[in-house]
Amino acid sequence: MVKHQPLQVYERQLCLSCLTGIYGCRWKRYQRSHDDTTKVINLKWSILLFLYNRSGEWSDGTVPILAATAAGFTYIAFLMILALCHAAVGQQLNLHWLHKIGVTAALLTTIISVISVTQMWGEEWDVVWISLQATGPFLHIGALAAVTALAWLMAGQVARAEKTRFQLMVLLVYLSVLLTLYFIPLSITSPCIMERGSLKAAPTIIGHHGAPMLAPENSLLSFNRALQRNVSGLEADVTISLDGVPFLMRDRTLRRTTNVRRVFPERQYDDASLFNWTDLSSLNAGQWFLKDDPFWTVQYMSMSERWSVGNQTVCSLEQMLKLAARSKSSALFTLRRPPPNHPHHHDWVNLTLDTVLRAGIPQWQVMWTVDSNREMVRKAAPGLQQTSVQKLPLDTLHHKGISRVLLRYNQASAQDIRLYNENNISLTLHSVNKPWLYSLLWCSGVPSVSSEAPQVLRKVHYPLWLMSPDEYCLIWISTDLISFAVVLGIFIFQKWRMSGMHSYNPEQIMLSAAVRRASRDVNIMKEKLIFSGKTSGQ
Repeated sequence: MVKHQPLQVYERQLCLSCLTGIYGCRWKRYQRSHDDTTKVINLKWSILLFLYNRSGEWSDGTVPILAATAAGFTYIAFLMILALCHAAVGQQLNLHWLHKIGVTAALLTTIISVISVTQMWGEEWDVVWISLQATGPFLHIGALAAVTALAWLMAGQVARAEKTRFQLMVLLVYLSVLLTLYFIPLSITSPCIMERGSLKAAPTIIGHHGAPMLAPENSLLSFNRALQRNVSGLEADVTISLDGVPFLMRDRTLRRTTNVRRVFPERQYDDASLFNWTDLSSLNAGQWFLKDDPFWTVQYMSMSERWSVGNQTVCSLEQMLKLAARSKSSALFTLRRPPPNHPHHHDWVNLTLDTVLRAGIPQWQVMWTVDSNREMVRKAAPGLQQTSVQKLPLDTLHHKGISRVLLRYNQASAQDIRLYNENNISLTLHSVNKPWLYSLLWCSGVPSVSSEAPQVLRKVHYPLWLMSPDEYCLIWISTDLISFAVVLGIFIFQKWRMSGMHSYNPEQIMLSAAVRRASRDVNIMKEKLIFSGKTSGQ
């Protein structure tokens, strides 16, 4: 029995040469082949590429972490596209060793970044689940479109495969993923899938540290900028000075937001509460904003605005309360207790309460968050809005006379929001700076949010997306039907295409390949035959 070996022809193809050159550093002519000898070797690299794309994205970290992760993700995604192109044209997946080192380095960088972010901002991981509620329906459509597009490659692999077991395995895996995507909307829940008539009023916005993207945080200019954006209230962090003056300071020290390193270099690492008000008033609290430009907004400021920013000083609690009283806005502040060696370690609550009463602001405009000596504060100032910064049972809230709750945006579930609304407990969530998160909380029924970007949220006049359950069901079913029709058509077409190719016998393939040779090569072959004939005749 004679075994025919198909004639293999090397062709000049610029695109194919670039494809194999970039992926495997094979720039010379490359043989078309369906050899499976490298599948096991390259399987681990394909798995690494897939795992990176599943865990490589991080959107809420520092700039270096975000930049490194984005660069790595782009690099890995590019290699994945090249690998898919290789599979589409029937080439072996021979990833170059430099790319293997690059993939490993990208994965290690991502793992280190994830560990670092987890240690510094572990609570930020909750934003992943929350973001899925905002993007779930659209991610489902995108994933379904991608898997549907892969049907062309899967159908080609199945049609070219000679082993039935391999065909069944590819079909089973692909169809399992496809069916999972078809029915995954059953588990997708989002507050924005609701009837439009059930949408409540937009959450009111409280300026957290004022408008810190437009002016130095906790400064009078920052609060004025927030009020210009029609915020409903002002929020700040309060510390008590050595001589008993409550002032606004977010950090434990003064290094970041003042020029303490130049004025008091020997005290720059001291606790901010260990400075008296005279020393604090002498510090500049605006030059750091112009120098660091933390939100890239300084370039858009005029010369007069830069002068105002650069001449800000440390703001006292009384100054902020008087500003809130004049603008008829609410005032919300969290109070940090002085250290044990501080002269006002024990009477810190009384000092702050006296400042509130002396500022002349109506009591109903102040949200009191200090839990220490709350009963005494309620008796001395019954008009204050008692606010809890902890998630407490309803019975405890009513017993303490608490009518407001201030929580982080990831601490209140949809059930908690509904429960608070039903029991007349006003809920405020912080820190909400992104329009998509604000829209999601709007649909959830949150009455108010605290934000460091009030100028951004004020531009959101309606949720970014909102659809009724019937509309979402229609989109879901339509997308699944279209995908199923496309996948079925692709598999039928690929089977018909490959069956036509398999109908040729080896002799036909050899003849077809020979016909495609260049005319120059054919002429050279004729000359060789003529020359050999003359030689034999002599």
